[in-house]
Amino acid sequence: MTRSPSFAGVILAAGESSRMGRDKALLPWPPTASAHAPSTDTFLSATIRLFSLTTEFVVVVVGNNEAELAPIVYGNGASLVVNPDPSRGQFSSLQTGLHEVLNHGRDAALVTLVDRPPASAKTIQTLRHAFESADQSVWAVVPEFSGKHGHPYIAGREMIEAFLRAPATSNARVIEHQHQEHIQYVRVNDPLVAANINTPEEYAELLKG
Repeated sequence: MTRSPSFAGVILAAGESSRMGRDKALLPWPPTASAHAPSTDTFLSATIRLFSLTTEFVVVVVGNNEAELAPIVYGNGASLVVNPDPSRGQFSSLQTGLHEVLNHGRDAALVTLVDRPPASAKTIQTLRHAFESADQSVWAVVPEFSGKHGHPYIAGREMIEAFLRAPATSNARVIEHQHQEHIQYVRVNDPLVAANINTPEEYAELLKG
């Protein structure tokens, strides 16, 4: 039996991007080596628009960077929620975003980190189809490329509640492993799901792609 969850998008963007030296949410996307044809999108704006195609609303979790990101968030039709203490770590931002998902009456979330380049629309559709056609024992669907698990992933109601029951000092991977039997990994032909951009050098490597 297929299920028909109501989806929200959650983008975690409260980090300080210390290793990058600038807010990763504002990195141009797609990256370009040409000053004559600069990118008009950013990691954040491109991901909001991608998620908006397949979710009912998108919430961006911000921290001390609220003033810088708010114009992009609202300008692209998303909503914003502030992690009051992002120093607690990324998992606290996930919990902040998932509370908003439940507060809006949605029961599934498409989740990603803003330091991940946007996946393809085809990948998103593949993940949604896998989740909607899975049986009720599947709580989450996670993409896999070349043996690596990545983002975005889909968390159903049971997985959302498991995340919210955990202490803010935990992390998503630990909770995922605790419920391994409820996770479905889906192979996708999209290297960006496994890309993790933390430094200027890693960002520059995208130019070579």
